[in-house]
Amino acid sequence: MTLRPTSSIRSWHAHVYFDATTRDSAWALREQIEAHWQGKLQMGRFHERPVGPHPMWSYQLAFAHEQFGDLIGWLTLNHGALDIFVHPNTGDALCDHRDAALWIGHSHELALGALI
Repeated sequence: MTLRPTSSIRSWHAHVYFDATTRDSAWALREQIEAHWQGKLQMGRFHERPVGPHPMWSYQLAFAHEQFGDLIGWLTLNHGALDIFVHPNTGDALCDHRDAALWIGHSHELALGALI
């Protein structure tokens, strides 16, 4: 096994997953995130369709390596019934999504072919 240094992590993404039945909860969580972090992270579009490797509707949070503990801790305690996929950005998208990812809530099978 080849060990990779944490210095290879340029940033992180968290993807909040939802569907038609949890859309309002996902939007409410998004508003709470925006209010809590007030511009300290980048909010992605609210996709009401699967995008890229994500099998469900989702929106993305882009954040710095230094914010990981605070943001992931907050999401862990406040995600409700929503599932959240978290991955680093090292420049190897397939490895980041397949081998180095975390889940808050339940995991889902990604469409990894979108990354090849």
